[in-house]
Amino acid sequence: MKRNIAACLLALTMVVVWTAKSFALVEWHRYEILKTDTSPLDIAVSPDGQRIFVLTTSGEILIYSPEGRLQDKIDAGKHIDQIEMGPSDDLLLLKSRKNKTIEIMVIDFIQTINTADSPFKGPADASVVIAVFSDFQ
Repeated sequence: MKRNIAACLLALTMVVVWTAKSFALVEWHRYEILKTDTSPLDIAVSPDGQRIFVLTTSGEILIYSPEGRLQDKIDAGKHIDQIEMGPSDDLLLLKSRKNKTIEIMVIDFIQTINTADSPFKGPADASVVIAVFSDFQ
């Protein structure tokens, strides 16, 4: 009986020592808190880490920068209940359990180029601006 108790105590000690060594110390801090007007339902991050997509219960997709700045909104519809980034940065997969569908949304982010003090040819208030970058090799 004493041998069984000793063996159990030894086994218990070995388990405690073995599991204690498997834990690592983790340092962490809260980087940012994204505040939304409606409850978040799902979240996806672009493969390059430059955008955070938050699906809300109202059917909107809120697009945030990594710093937490709201960049844009997309009205996806209340039937969408899950989002996921596609294999590339420009595909967003919208899933609906209710409709039994997956919508593939192609997204493209428009970049504004400031041409205010650049030389131009033609009227200054033209509705179309063609920018030529000829200073690279």
